[in-house]
Order: sequence, then C-alpha cells, then structure tokens
Amino acid sequence: MHVETDILPRRYRSPKLIARGGMGEIYRATDSSLGRAVAVKLLAERYSSADDIRQRFTREALAAARVSGEPYVITIFDVGEHAERPFIVMEYLSGGSLEDRIREDGAQEVGQALEWLEQAATALDAAHGHGVVHRDVKPANLLLDRNGTVHVADFGIASATGLDSLTLTGTVLGTAGYLSPEQAQGEQASAASDRYALAVVAFELLTGRRPFENESVTAEAAAHVNASVPSIAEICEHLPDELDPVFRKALAKDPAGRFRTGADFVAAIRAALAEAAGTTRSFTPQAPWVSSVPRRRTHGRRWAPLIALLALAAVAGAIAAITLANGDDNSKAVAPPRARTVTITEQGSTHERTVTTPTPPPATPPPPASPPPPASASSLSGSQLNDAGYAKMRAGDYAGALPLLRRAVAKLGGVGFPTEAYANYNLGYTLLQLGSCGEAIPYLEQAKRLEPQRHEPKDALRRAQHC
Repeated sequence: MHVETDILPRRYRSPKLIARGGMGEIYRATDSSLGRAVAVKLLAERYSSADDIRQRFTREALAAARVSGEPYVITIFDVGEHAERPFIVMEYLSGGSLEDRIREDGAQEVGQALEWLEQAATALDAAHGHGVVHRDVKPANLLLDRNGTVHVADFGIASATGLDSLTLTGTVLGTAGYLSPEQAQGEQASAASDRYALAVVAFELLTGRRPFENESVTAEAAAHVNASVPSIAEICEHLPDELDPVFRKALAKDPAGRFRTGADFVAAIRAALAEAAGTTRSFTPQAPWVSSVPRRRTHGRRWAPLIALLALAAVAGAIAAITLANGDDNSKAVAPPRARTVTITEQGSTHERTVTTPTPPPATPPPPASPPPPASASSLSGSQLNDAGYAKMRAGDYAGALPLLRRAVAKLGGVGFPTEAYANYNLGYTLLQLGSCGEAIPYLEQAKRLEPQRHEPKDALRRAQHC
C-alpha cells in the first residue's frame, strides 16, 4: 500500500507500508542517493509525543547499530528523525520471515531448519558478545534474504550494556509463545533468555508447533514457567528420541542449566541426530583416480560431551558394517573383542565407562563379490549402510557399494553435517568411479554444501563436471 510521500525524508522515495509492529510501522522505500531498496522503521505517530517511548526507540537504534555488520544480523544504514518521528533505515530483505515459512508449510525439512538455526545462533552469540540482549527472538524477527539466509532483525525491546534501561523488574516484554520463564515472571532477561527463545523457535521449525502452544496467551506464558518440556519425538514420529534431552536442557527453567551459547545448542541437535542415525565415517581423502581406493581417516570435530555418546554408538555400527561388508562367510577367524575404558568429562565431573569394541578388520580385505544388499540391510541405520558401502569401496567393489550407499543417502536425508555429508560424498565418488558423472554431481554438490571447508567434495565435483 503506497502512502504519502512526505512521511519520510525526501531521500527515501516511494514508501510502501509492508508491516506494523508494536511501536511503529515499517516501509519499503527507495534510497534515491544510493539507488537501492531499504526498509524504514518509523515510530508510530501516537507515540511521537511520549518521551519514554521515543527514548526506547532511540535505544533500539543504538543497540541494533552496535551489532550491525555482524554475520546474519540485519544491517542498519541510517538513524534519524523526520517530522518529530524517529526512524531507522535498514537493509530490505525480500524473502519474508521464518514465521511465513512455518505458517505456509508447517514443520521444515531438518537440514534446512538446522542451517537457519545456525545462522540465528551465530547472530545472537555475536550480539551477546557486544553486550546486547535481543529479548524478542521469534520466527517473525528472523528474516530471509532472496537466497534464503536468515538475518536477525527488530531489536525493538533490546537491552544493551552501557545504555540506560527503560525496563523495570516486573515488566513483561516479549512475545508469550517464546518467553523464557524468567521473562514470563517479569525478571531481567539475559543472553540465556534469548537462547531459550531460540530453542522454542527450533522446536517449532522441527515440529510445526511451539512446545507450550495454547490458544490462551496467559496459559502459554504460565506453561513456560511450570510445565514440563514435551517430547519432540512423541509429537513427530520421524524425529528421534535422542533430541528430547537436548531440548530439555535448552528449555530448562533455570537459565544456568541451559546451553552456554547458541552454537552449542545447534551442535547438540546435530550430534543427537547423528547418534540416532548410527555410526559415521569422515570423508575419504582424495586419491589417484586410476586404480587407488580412497582411504578413511578420523574426523576431529569436538562435540563434547555428546561426542562421547557417538563414540559408544559407533561400537554397534562397526560390528554391523563389518558383518555386512564381509557377507555371510563365517569361516574367517575373528579375533575376540577387547575392552577399553572411555573417560568422559562433563561440566567438571569426570567418570569412566568401560566398553567392549570389536577387533578391527584386516587392513586389506579380499575383494568381495557384488551381490545385491542382503535382506538385513533394510534394518540398518543410514550410517551403518554408509559404513558397509565404504567397506566395499575400499575393496574396489563400487558396483556392490552403490545400492548400499543409495539407501544410506535416502535414510540420512535431512540429518545434515556430518553424517549426511559423508554418505553423499561416498555415493557421488562411487558413481564417478562407475562412469556416471552426471548422476554423481548432485550428491557431490550436497556434500560440498554441508562441508564447504573440505577439499574432497570440491575436487570430485570438478572431476565430475569435466568427465
């Protein structure tokens, strides 16, 4: 809807109302000096004579400017006042918001949801590093650019270290569905409150609903204070039980019990998904393409303490992978399993657990035949299928690896880094070895997207594009 042209400074032409908020309106306009589209937030006229509201609006501009320029934070271009109404000029993002996506499609694809959560967590962690607490994290304030990248916006009720606070204890600010327990009780919000709200957003992205969703705003706010965190696995059958302890921690009533950073929270989600998928293998280093077979190596990501759980889960997966890779030949001698002690340190508490691991298979197993995957393969996890396919790759049996890796990729779709990345790379590499270069490209591109810092998928992709 077009509006009167003098509502903004003359520099900002053709204003069009695109949204209304609690404190004002947002217009899309053209910056005539730089020839670009911008979004201009203007304090509502009814508040223009209220000094406390004008101060709060100005404080928003200062808080937003403090973090402007950080990754995934909306950029502020200008701050000023026109016709006695303060305004903030920021970048215009044309992709809508996560609220729009949830309203249109409900629960989002897991891999995409995790990508958005990582971007939002990066922005909030940066804001907290600058002493800025957002206090109103919700899907409507997570805006998307034309490439589908999240930018955190609307620091309208933010508080910032070094700026005078206009909020008194006992005043509730924020949106009920995403209020932390301390905010719901009128206590001072902190960085932990933002991370709580991010966890609510994560729950909603994965399930299509908020954890304490209720038609009554009051009842929903009260549930944040008193109700137990519901099981995400019971709400959505396709989501694993391993996510439940992650969300219980992220939505802890006590701020001290939550994750220390947003990045830690998202990493814990990925680790839980990887644990649920089974064991995993890292990318194989690039090898000569004539006769050599890629070698496996250990990946050094640190996901403590959840990485210890992944290590324990790897035991069962390794047994299944070795069995499947070697077929049903029981005539080979198998060394007895051996016990080892794993020491796990978590938040200052150290304890030891003894686990039994299988003896590794021979370094160079004989090349197996290439039958179709056994019937038992359907019961294996995606990562166990990936392990079995990889074992055949090592033996040079790419035709035998192919059906296993196809199943692995199908089962791991949406899990994200690292498990999904490894399976896609192995499948792409196998197709390349079998001469199916065009078919290999989308799998290698997915591996590259999930692991952009690794050279192996990039090298294999270049080879596939030119063969």
